[in-house]
Amino acid sequence: MTEDLSIIKGTKEEQYLSLLPQLQGLLAGEHDLIANMANVAAALKEQFGWWWIGFYIVKTGALVLGPFQGPVACTRIKKGRGVCGAAWERAETLIVPDVEQFPGHIACSSASRSEIVVPLIKDGIVVAVLDADSEHYDHFDAIDKLYLQQIIEMINFQAVGN
Repeated sequence: MTEDLSIIKGTKEEQYLSLLPQLQGLLAGEHDLIANMANVAAALKEQFGWWWIGFYIVKTGALVLGPFQGPVACTRIKKGRGVCGAAWERAETLIVPDVEQFPGHIACSSASRSEIVVPLIKDGIVVAVLDADSEHYDHFDAIDKLYLQQIIEMINFQAVGN
């Protein structure tokens, strides 16, 4: 597949439905986890224009910053700390409408208002998380959760463990 994306306007769901097959084509045949994470972060940033989107990878007992799009970010996050650390610890997707109301929130950027974090789970173990931040309150919802989890599964299937 060409590396150009067809960016569409429309409802959030229409945007995801357009993006999913393009990501599938982009990831097909590539087994490098970092390369796939980088392309997914770039595609999501390009399609949705979120404030920050990227991955943290579990390494030596911490989440370590991986491929991302947006301003500089926290480099390491402990298990249970902030939204990313909580999603890692719970092994579940977390949607936070107002990050200031989340106990222990880590303010990597003062512009972030809402967040969604989706864990990438391999053989029952969280190996990374996808983190998206918006400068708007209550930006992420069940539609984002549904489709971001599908995108995480594409990465999981294509790259983890290879």
